[in-house]
Amino acid sequence: MEQSFTAAGPSRIAGYHVAPGETFTAWVVSDLRQTYFPGEPAPAEDRVNYRFINGFVDVGDLPCRKAFQAQMIGREIRPEHDWKPASLNLPGPNRRVEFTGFWHVPTHVSRWLRGSFRAEAVRHVPMRLRTCGGVRIWVNGEEQVRFEPFRRNVESETVIVLALKPGDNDILLLTEDLAERDTIWFFELELADARPLDIALPTELDRQEVRRLELLARAIRPAADVFVDRPLEILFDTPPGVDLPVGIEVYSHGHDRAVLARADLKLGAGETRLVAPNIKGLPDGYHGIRLKIGSGAAVVARHIDAAFMSGLALPQAAATLAERKREALAFSARFGAERIGRVLAMAAVGEIEGEAMDRIIASTLEVIDRREDCSDFVMVPLLWLLGEYEHVLSPETAARIRASVAGYRYWVDEPGNDVMWFWSENHVLCFHTSQFIAGSLMPDTVFAASGRTGREQARLAEERLRRWFDSVEAHGLAEWNSAAYYPVDFIGLLALERWGSGDIAPRARHQLDLIFRMIALHTLAGVPAGSQGRAYDKELRAGPLTELAPFARVAFGSGWLNGGVASLPMFCAGSYTPPADLPEYAQLVQGRSIEARYAQGLESGKLVLFKTQASQLSTVVDHKTGRRGHQQHVLDIRLAGHPMARLWVNHPGEDDPWGTQRPSYWAGNGVLPRVMQYRDVALLIADTEATRHAWTHAYLGRDGLDEVIVDGNWLLVRSGQGFAALHATNGLELVTEGATAGREVRSEGALTGWAAVVGAGDEAAFRRFAERIRATSVSFDPESKVLSMSPPDRETLALSYAGDFSVGGQPRPFIHDQPVPTLIYDSKAAGGDSPFYA
Repeated sequence: MEQSFTAAGPSRIAGYHVAPGETFTAWVVSDLRQTYFPGEPAPAEDRVNYRFINGFVDVGDLPCRKAFQAQMIGREIRPEHDWKPASLNLPGPNRRVEFTGFWHVPTHVSRWLRGSFRAEAVRHVPMRLRTCGGVRIWVNGEEQVRFEPFRRNVESETVIVLALKPGDNDILLLTEDLAERDTIWFFELELADARPLDIALPTELDRQEVRRLELLARAIRPAADVFVDRPLEILFDTPPGVDLPVGIEVYSHGHDRAVLARADLKLGAGETRLVAPNIKGLPDGYHGIRLKIGSGAAVVARHIDAAFMSGLALPQAAATLAERKREALAFSARFGAERIGRVLAMAAVGEIEGEAMDRIIASTLEVIDRREDCSDFVMVPLLWLLGEYEHVLSPETAARIRASVAGYRYWVDEPGNDVMWFWSENHVLCFHTSQFIAGSLMPDTVFAASGRTGREQARLAEERLRRWFDSVEAHGLAEWNSAAYYPVDFIGLLALERWGSGDIAPRARHQLDLIFRMIALHTLAGVPAGSQGRAYDKELRAGPLTELAPFARVAFGSGWLNGGVASLPMFCAGSYTPPADLPEYAQLVQGRSIEARYAQGLESGKLVLFKTQASQLSTVVDHKTGRRGHQQHVLDIRLAGHPMARLWVNHPGEDDPWGTQRPSYWAGNGVLPRVMQYRDVALLIADTEATRHAWTHAYLGRDGLDEVIVDGNWLLVRSGQGFAALHATNGLELVTEGATAGREVRSEGALTGWAAVVGAGDEAAFRRFAERIRATSVSFDPESKVLSMSPPDRETLALSYAGDFSVGGQPRPFIHDQPVPTLIYDSKAAGGDSPFYA
């Protein structure tokens, strides 16, 4: 039964004890309220200098935020008491109360929260309030706090004092912000007093009931890394003690967040496993899962993710590139995501499903007309459809497309009140490509936002594209090896290879050749992996389900198809052919091993890859050491025995294992480490002093590992004929409870040295590998911050946190500063130092 809160509120029953330095995270939370808030259209300052970096870009305040600040700061707000509770926010891994998310258009978002603070006498309690957004707090009906910085994704802090009366104090809090695409939205209320404070949830719940929900939400996890033709299964650490209703909603991580399945289930009083028998046979993909546990006021919400596949065996691909392109087009036409790329595939393969085509085109035009963020990603394939396959469209549909194309905003110098992102290297490319092709296809049309003719638009876009190519040709890509963004780069580059004029098409072809070479080097057993300039959990843990993976299948003949259609149909419908030598690097022959080095990005992502037929170790070395990270994935291990067999080391950037911050718990680094790699060995030094998480950890793709051995400070794993070892100088502890049980190995301590090694061979070779690993000496001097590793009968490798690296006492600096990969070692060629373990 739903309960409405009144000013007096129900009696205080379920409580918590908050110690000094801890935060207040027990609240009753309202539903999300959201209202479109665009402000007045205006040009934005063009701060794109074509020197692309990884991380926050200061673009100034957009028109929507200027309007928001002008209207919302200091306005009169009457406290609301009659809202209905949507869920409970309970103490867990996150010190913050967080509602971070993604909104494609400017949106005013807000939530009300309610709690109760108890004082034994009149008390003035100092607290530190941190927020992205704005916060107001009422105590017993009177407003006491008004903190409204409203700075986009920038944390602000202030000190507040709450005046409490003796007994229970009703606390009403409003948190709000303007959501502009990826939006960090939270508040963190920390007790700054010397004395603790008791708090409560103002609901008719007993302490035991709330504790049950708290423990369930804290430890929730999927039962497997990947569900292969089996129902979704959720695990909990402890049984609830009473029967609890659980609502499940599985959704796509695509643009539209389409709901794929729903279920209303019951978790039994003595059960720690929840099986959803009807959530089975979903489209292959790494999907989000929303859970609501409990009923009435006693509901907690949790978001997790899981992978779903119909089979793990590497599927047989057609023999030739042309056949594989045709195969992928047919798959995308029938099973692709509901995006315009699916319509392009239909048109290219000649299999038109009229109802689906009309539905997808209509939703695409709505995205474009609303100028949603990422609409530039669908504009390019829409223009390809119009330019190449207009004959499959009705005259009315073609006219609607041309109207949307003419009404779009193609750059920041054109007036707008949207939150489209113009500043990262992938968006810059797609906007310029859209402007060029749109202008070329409609040369005499006057484009509404700019007032220019199509011919003028195309000419201007060509100049801008040359600046983009100048940058990436000189420095490489800031988003190197990114499973999320290489498919987006392909949107622009494949279109320019097909539609570009003058020097544009050859330059696009050159960049395509280079990207496919990097993909081939970092693909193992059909799964692209490796260090990445920008990584998300949804790609790192997805294995063959990333949007990049089908490119490996089509280009190299080994991989998986999935529903991703951002740019795959453009590759398959076009005539571009990757370099002929790439398949031999995508899958090495038995016994061969290679090492490649190159640099990517203005900020010098110095990349090293070592690869055998069954294992690969990839790092970015000497990269922004000691600075806060963003989404850089610095050390990655991939093994060939299973598509999910993957390990990496990072410093968590947030509290919640299922969080989505940048950096997150698994993707990126709170503080970037010092790394160096030589052949099959990588050394890493992490200094996380004065951070919230003074420790580092490793992720284990557990389902893909045939053996996992923890032996002292060493972790050894095997997947098929690929194996790896990790060493942490502060020791290793396999996490056995909570959200990361069985998949996290933690090393406590702010200053830590890690070593990573890969090898390959049969089971006997793995035993020999393990013996050599156990005979290896690893030492770390915390004073000099020097990490040394001495394999048996081989030279000592030494890395200092200051940056010096040596092998056998001889300095080995990284000198390969060009964006084209160079093989510095190949076992089939004579000469060169051999690997240490492989």
